[in-house]
Amino acid sequence: MPTLLAPTFDHTPVRPLPPIPYARLSFFYFAYCLALGGFSPYFAPYLETQGLTGWQIGVVMSLWYGTRVLAPPVWGAITGRAASPIRWLRFGCVAVFAGCAGFLLPLGFPGVLAVMVVYASFYNAVMPQFEAITLARLGARKSQYSRIRVWGSIGFMLANLAYGWLLAHWGYDSLIGLLLPAFALMLVAAWLNEDPPAHADEPPGSGLLDSIRPRLADPGLRRFLLAALLMQLSHGPFYVFLSLHLAANGHSPPVIGLLWATGVLAEIVMFLWLPRWLPRIGLRALMVICFAAGTARWLATAGAADLLLVIILAQCVHALTFAAFHGAGMQVLSEHFPGRSGVHGQALLYGFSSGLGGVLGALGAGVLWEAGGGLAAFSAAALVSIVGGLVLLDGPVRPKAASPPPGERPRGGVLGGGATKPPGGARAGGGGGVGAKPQSSAAAGPVWPDT
Repeated sequence: MPTLLAPTFDHTPVRPLPPIPYARLSFFYFAYCLALGGFSPYFAPYLETQGLTGWQIGVVMSLWYGTRVLAPPVWGAITGRAASPIRWLRFGCVAVFAGCAGFLLPLGFPGVLAVMVVYASFYNAVMPQFEAITLARLGARKSQYSRIRVWGSIGFMLANLAYGWLLAHWGYDSLIGLLLPAFALMLVAAWLNEDPPAHADEPPGSGLLDSIRPRLADPGLRRFLLAALLMQLSHGPFYVFLSLHLAANGHSPPVIGLLWATGVLAEIVMFLWLPRWLPRIGLRALMVICFAAGTARWLATAGAADLLLVIILAQCVHALTFAAFHGAGMQVLSEHFPGRSGVHGQALLYGFSSGLGGVLGALGAGVLWEAGGGLAAFSAAALVSIVGGLVLLDGPVRPKAASPPPGERPRGGVLGGGATKPPGGARAGGGGGVGAKPQSSAAAGPVWPDT
C-alpha cells in the first residue's frame, strides 16, 4: 500500500518590502533637471555672449560630454566600494555648485575650459550614481521608475519656460547667476536622501572592472551600448546648437524656451504612457522606432527650422528619441546589471554611450556648424539615426539568460510593471503595472519579449 505523504509548507517568513521614498527621490530628479533645463538650451548662447566662436563653443560643450567618459566610471568605482555612497553624492553636489560659481570669474577661453572640466565632471558623476540609488530603492518594484523619473522632466520643462522668460529680459550673460539657486536646491535634495538598503548577498566592494568585464561578453549588451552611443551622437547638434539654429531662423528667446518645453512635455506624456505601451511593442522594436522617428525629426529641423509648426512637431518627437529610448534602455541595463551592480552599469552607459557619443556629437556638430550651419549639422544627425536603427536590426539587446538579483524575481521591468512573488507563494506589494502578465509560479522570468 503506497505511503501517503503529508503536505509540507514553506514557513519561511516573507520579508516585507521597505516603503519607497517617492517624494525624496522625485525631488532630486526635479532639482537636477531644473538646473539642467536652464543649462542645456542656453549655455551655448551664454558662451557666445562671452566672445567664443562656433568651434570654441563646440570644444567647450565636448567637455560636457567628454567628462562622462571618465567621471561616472571613476565615481562608480569609488561609490561602489563606499559603506555610505550618499555621502559621496552630497560631496559631488557641493562640487557642482562651486564649479558653476566658477563661471562668474573673468575667464578667457582656457579658463572656461578649466572650469568646465570641474563643473561637468561632478555634474555628470552624480546622476548615474543617483539612478543606481533609485533602482536599488525600488528593488523588485522597478515598474515605479517612470513615476519618479517623470519629475525630472517636469523640472526641465519648467526651467525651459522660466529661464527663457528671464533671459529675454536680463540677457544671456545673466545665466550663471540664475543657475546657482537651482544647484542649491539640488544640494538640499541630496541631503534629504539616504543610502538604500543593501541586499545581504550583495555587500559593497565588488570592483568596477570585475563587474563589467564578464558582461561585455554578451553581444546583446555590446549592441545596446553601441545603439545608445549612436542615439547620443545624433543628438549632438540638438543639445549644442538647437537654440542658435532656432535664433538664426527668427525665433525669439521666449519662443525658443517654449519649443524646448514642448519637447519635454511630450517626454512627460511618454514616461506616463510607456508602462502600457512597452510590453506590447517590445524593447528592441521600440528602439528601432525611436531611431526611425529621429531620422524624420532631424531632417525636419535641418530644412524647416523657420516654420514654427514643423519645429513644434519635431520637438514632440523628443518623446521617442529621448523618453522612450531612455525608458527602454533602463530596462535593458537593469537586466544586464541587476541589484547593486547597477551603479557599474550606469557608469558604463554614461561613460561609453553618453560620454563618448556626446563628445563625438558635440565636436562633429561644431565642425559641421562652421561648415554649413544647422542644415549640415542636423542632416548628419539624421544619417546617424539611420545607422542606429540598422545596428538594432542586427540582433537582440537583452541578456542571453536574464538572472534577477537575489530575492527579486521580476515579472515586469523598469517600466513594465508587475509585482513579484516572494518565496512561500505570498504576493508582495508594489509594481502592479499594466504590463504584468499572470504567471503560474514564482520561478517564472520576465514577461518581456526577447527583443
